[in-house]
Amino acid sequence: QVQLVESGGGLVQPGDSLRLSCTASGFTFTSYYLSWVRQAPGKGLEWVSSIYTDGTRTYYADSVKGRFTISRDLAKNTLDLQMNSLKSEDTAVYYCADGGGPYEGSYYPHRDEFGSWGQGTQVTVSS
Repeated sequence: QVQLVESGGGLVQPGDSLRLSCTASGFTFTSYYLSWVRQAPGKGLEWVSSIYTDGTRTYYADSVKGRFTISRDLAKNTLDLQMNSLKSEDTAVYYCADGGGPYEGSYYPHRDEFGSWGQGTQVTVSS
């Protein structure tokens, strides 16, 4: 059974850090890109970051550039997102997804642009 499982979310204060992880079981990531996508309360999907399959190229939305770092561990078949200097506007459910691309700036994808999705992990930034 193909499954992506995110972990690492939680409730933090502005300025804090969190590290999200996504573990794939039942398959190996096959798309050229892997991505993190988020959905804030009452809003649509927002692309956060993508990484090329071999990890050599990374891409970030302007809203997180300089604060978030995407990485992957080929041996462990995992995808991570280090989030620093968190802001209240980062509050959302974060999903890892098989697929994506070298997006720039801001991008609001449709769900069917990606392959497999995880169930999401809640990140809440609040004082």
